[in-house]
Amino acid sequence: MKYTNPIVKGFYPDPSVCEVNSKYYMVCSSFQYFPGVPLFESDDLVNWKQIGHVLTRKTQVMLEKINSSGGVFAPTIRYNDGRFYMVTTNDTTHQNFYVYTDDIYGEWSDPIYIDQGGIDPSLLFENGKTYFISTCDGGIMQCEIDIESGRKLTESKYIWHGSGGRYIESPHMYKIGEKYLLMAAEGGTEYGHMVTCAMADDPWGKFESCPFNPVLTNRNKAPYIIQGIGHGDLAQDKNGNWFILTLGFRQIGIWTPFHHLGREVFLTPIEFDENGWIKAGKDGTTGFEYEIDGDFVQESKTSYTFENTDWNIDWCFMRHPTEENYKLDDNKAVLKGTEITLNEVDSPTFIGVRQHDFNMMLTVDVKMLDGGTDAVGGVTVYMSETAHYDIVLKKTENGYTCALILNVGNIHHVQNEITVDTNAVTLKIQADSMCYNFMCVVNGKEKYLGNAMSKYLSSEVAEGFTGVVNGLFAVNGTAEFTGFEMKYSDR
Repeated sequence: MKYTNPIVKGFYPDPSVCEVNSKYYMVCSSFQYFPGVPLFESDDLVNWKQIGHVLTRKTQVMLEKINSSGGVFAPTIRYNDGRFYMVTTNDTTHQNFYVYTDDIYGEWSDPIYIDQGGIDPSLLFENGKTYFISTCDGGIMQCEIDIESGRKLTESKYIWHGSGGRYIESPHMYKIGEKYLLMAAEGGTEYGHMVTCAMADDPWGKFESCPFNPVLTNRNKAPYIIQGIGHGDLAQDKNGNWFILTLGFRQIGIWTPFHHLGREVFLTPIEFDENGWIKAGKDGTTGFEYEIDGDFVQESKTSYTFENTDWNIDWCFMRHPTEENYKLDDNKAVLKGTEITLNEVDSPTFIGVRQHDFNMMLTVDVKMLDGGTDAVGGVTVYMSETAHYDIVLKKTENGYTCALILNVGNIHHVQNEITVDTNAVTLKIQADSMCYNFMCVVNGKEKYLGNAMSKYLSSEVAEGFTGVVNGLFAVNGTAEFTGFEMKYSDR
């Protein structure tokens, strides 16, 4: 059967996977958003259904007033002796920790912290021992821990410094046959990203670098939409075939090197050569389509509404929410805004859903229920505190206005503002890869408010590691949202 990349679209970076009882489970990074660490399930490695999050309680992760792209980095999921483990870094507090559960559909434990620094931690369970691995100061460091307490049983030791690329990260170790395969990412999670590996007879090394590193990269594949391939984890399907799940991104055009949807999940078939080294894809790169064994049909969701999404799964808050400011029903959201705006490193009244593709039409009905002058309810195309486009219904001294506000860097510009004679309008956003167009519908008549280029929300311009999240928000008053739809075409 044929599948198309990316297999999970939108801002779901740093995928990690494990297999249990013929099902596959995947986690991804969440940074400042809450709940933390999206959790997915699959029967075939191609179709993934989000079943929840790992970090669902405030006691599990500190997110107060952390910058965009801070917080929860690069989780790893592993399974051992009937228990799932998720290990990750809070990059803001510089702490590595893991949580566990015996029920993948239930709650996870409070965190257990490990006294080893670095980022992108991973676990290897082997011969009754637990090895804790992270990247620290340009190399991969390892110690043995007591999995019950997190206590170190050995000193931390560098086991590999990579193949010479900058920003070594994402270490994962596997016992395959009689050898230990150590895989990492190098080059930075941008256009030079790559997967490299090394091998040893013992988990402590000495590790020998693959003679043809990198084993997977799209860094010299140009012109090509798929870039940034790296940060991989291995999985074997039910037919015995091996794959690597990686992050990657789609730039907005063949000759336009910007990406704003975030880093997505890509799947690439691999084989092992006679020496045990990874041979990825057809030519060491990741492509759009592959024909693989299996009886499946790749699913594609093209419409997201209040009715067909789950507030606890598909949507996310900005850091820890003030829960009493949200009333979320099957077909309606009522948001009570505070003085906190989207420009602040804080928790505004905001709930968002990731943008999954370039060609999008978003519509929602907004009604201001209360609030004084400057009360606002609206929709944001949000990358960070310093990069977001907002279309709003605003209360003024003389009534109401609809406005398009562009926020780029320290520039906050009202692109257009029109007076309306009602407290209830429809807001619309039409997008393609290059541009967002903003409209409002007032008393049945559509009014065009303006447009803005997508590249100013890209990682190349706005910086950071996240992707666009389309959010509903309120400031200084209460707004009611109904009739939400986010629809995609030409996927």
